[in-house]
Amino acid sequence: MSALTRNEAQLRAQFLDVRHYAVALDLTGGEETFDSTTVIRFATRTAGDTFVELKPDELHSAELDGNPVDPATLTGNRLPLTGLTEGTHELRIHARMHYSRTGEGLHRFTDPADGEAYVYTQMFMDDVQRVFPAFDQPDLKAVFEFTVTAPAHWTVLANGVTTRTGDRDSDGAGIWRSAATPVISTYLAAVAAGPWHSIRTEHAGLPFGIHCRQSLAPHMDADAQEILSITTDCFDRYHEKFTEPYPFDSYDQAFVPEFNAGAMENPGLVTFRDEFIYRSAVTDTERQTRAMVIAHEMAHMWFGDLVTLRWWDDIWLNESFAEYMGYQTLTEATRFTETWTDFAVTRKSWGYDADQRPSTHPVAPDPDAVPDTASALLNFDGISYAKGASALRQLVAWLGEKDFLAGINTHFARHKFANASLADFVDSLAAHTDRDVHAWADSWLRTTGIDTLTPRIEESTADTEAAAGWTLTVDRRGSRPHRIAASLHDHAPDGALELRETLELDVPSDEVLSVSGPRPSLLVLNDGDLTYAKVRLDGESLETALRSLSRIADPLTRAVVWNSLRDMVRDGELAPEEYLATAQAHVPAEADLAIVQGVLTFARTQVADRYVTPGQRTAALAVITSIARDLMRRTEDGSDPGMRLAAVRVFIDSATQPDTLTAWLADGAVTGGPELDPELRWRILARLAVLGAVGEREIDAALAADPSATGEEGAARCRAALPTARAKEAAWQRLFHDDSLSNYLFTATAQGFWQPEQADLVRDYVARYYPEAVSLAARRGPAIGEAAGRWAFPGHAVDEANLRAGHACLATPDLTPSLRRKLADHLDDLSRALRVRTP
Repeated sequence: MSALTRNEAQLRAQFLDVRHYAVALDLTGGEETFDSTTVIRFATRTAGDTFVELKPDELHSAELDGNPVDPATLTGNRLPLTGLTEGTHELRIHARMHYSRTGEGLHRFTDPADGEAYVYTQMFMDDVQRVFPAFDQPDLKAVFEFTVTAPAHWTVLANGVTTRTGDRDSDGAGIWRSAATPVISTYLAAVAAGPWHSIRTEHAGLPFGIHCRQSLAPHMDADAQEILSITTDCFDRYHEKFTEPYPFDSYDQAFVPEFNAGAMENPGLVTFRDEFIYRSAVTDTERQTRAMVIAHEMAHMWFGDLVTLRWWDDIWLNESFAEYMGYQTLTEATRFTETWTDFAVTRKSWGYDADQRPSTHPVAPDPDAVPDTASALLNFDGISYAKGASALRQLVAWLGEKDFLAGINTHFARHKFANASLADFVDSLAAHTDRDVHAWADSWLRTTGIDTLTPRIEESTADTEAAAGWTLTVDRRGSRPHRIAASLHDHAPDGALELRETLELDVPSDEVLSVSGPRPSLLVLNDGDLTYAKVRLDGESLETALRSLSRIADPLTRAVVWNSLRDMVRDGELAPEEYLATAQAHVPAEADLAIVQGVLTFARTQVADRYVTPGQRTAALAVITSIARDLMRRTEDGSDPGMRLAAVRVFIDSATQPDTLTAWLADGAVTGGPELDPELRWRILARLAVLGAVGEREIDAALAADPSATGEEGAARCRAALPTARAKEAAWQRLFHDDSLSNYLFTATAQGFWQPEQADLVRDYVARYYPEAVSLAARRGPAIGEAAGRWAFPGHAVDEANLRAGHACLATPDLTPSLRRKLADHLDDLSRALRVRTP
């Protein structure tokens, strides 16, 4: 299939004015295919030729202005439209299309809990072609109307309000029609159909709704008030910030199965992965994450839907803004007031890590660096999300929120229901400030890499305390300007670190800052986490942090210090064992759950699994389980169930002996609580499978007790984790040779397969992985290719042989772009791990 190039898109946008899509889908034809009939009305500005894209199972017919177009002229995904005269035209296409099992196009899922089927679209980035024909590029916006024929007991959702207008005489199938949308991009059109469980309300004069599959109904009902409250609170706050009102006729949120992303910002019909409907107990940080995603997707109604990028080089105009606005608005409008601490310890490291790999790219890459849709898909990463949001946070600190919001609102007014670029956005900002935002954009958005800020403190030689003083210089390795805060902390008599003063600094600066009084015990650059940079601690501050980190009062300051230690480990400046010792000293006393989870996740998945040698791994896991036990002891009184749940999960994942887990499983509860819900049962069973303490019989029994989609995934994960040659070969065959395996079952199987404890058992599979992943990605497409790179990669094998095999694979000429990017990133991470192991 041909990827659309930027040059082709520019020429087609100059040639066409696309006005209206009337899409009719018949979802009653069985489990494999559906019927798709589309009428596109468009105009041409001159005479000439063009093409429309579609990926049918069978193209039945095509008519242009009433004249037949030969279906045999379809080449790949392009149907030529030749001999067009200047003026208006009508294209009618009838095709049979395949349902997807990979989350691309129109995905179909049958719920094992009750046998009910559901379908939903994911049109991004060019997957609309799997559902209906389109002039598929973001700057050819049009009005969309859907007519959907679906089984009688189904409900149909779409971008506009849907109405059941009648029933088909032959079988009673429902016929649903959606209201016409305003002009939107093709990738934002959306339909979701099935026997949804729905809760509907009205807010600000608009219909709002939340929807999930029937088997999740009790769980959505339990959280409906929270979900709807977050939704309406954010909706109201955005209307306080933005002068343009919400531009669509309704706001539905559908929690759908086997969704590849966290969510998708379809106008009026946001789709979320239905793991956000919690079947089991969760921590408050997980609820905060769900709330942030709700806020993020709602921000897209303006950033991305009302004003849309012209081409995919400006994807950051969608994602960076939604990321920033999601966290900021959640902080302002809901009970989740510490969201930036969570951002610092969970999201920001995603950007930092991506920005230090060879595959890094600017937040706003040069248009020539995104020549086609295949290359554009690679930029949905920690840079476009986390780094971009961090850059915007720094922009607000530098520009001021008032001028920032004024620029945003000018941007909306100038480009609503149209398309815009980085240059357009910067011009809108520049209209409200005397600052040189063009130069700021060049420094921050057009460059790659991370600056490193290091404090240099020199104490005076005064003989008396009254004359004491010191100077501060901030050394910058990098090129960007930064406006930051530096906090000064002193030891109190009780051992706490008390904030003495916060200094506002511009970096770089020729000024050497002179400060009176004794030097502080701890100086923290970038306090408040308002810029995007690695920060280092001076020698005395590092010693203070290692001894007294948990005595810092502000959680965001603690997060900045923990991030500094994390970066030092990754850069070979702090031994992994010292990081673990620091975690053991301070995490048991940590009150902020996001910090606890962030620190222990890094300790478990990076330090224990990669940065220490295999011979040191058992000792590292012992430290981590000791921390978990300390946290569990601290929460025995039930005062902090979220912290206790987080500790229990870490203990399960890090256990090296099965006895305690086996006892919990037999008792149906963790000693002292909580009781085992489905998530904890499957987590324990997966760890026991790794340790060889359970087998197929126990897995089958657990699946019989939980015959849900989540249960099927848990069973697949456990079976792949069993330490037997037979289990590994069976899992391998499912991964790389069973093309019916859905995206979620593929991921679950891959997650179970590679285990550091089983390195000898799976050693021969490491070399097999590379050629088979290449073949799989070429055969099954970008979503499975990405999953094969992300989840099926042998990341446990931190050795030169794996690196050599991986680099040889990168030389394969037919490697798909999504798999190539994942492999390149993983191999760079392996190289870093080897450097950390052998400083």
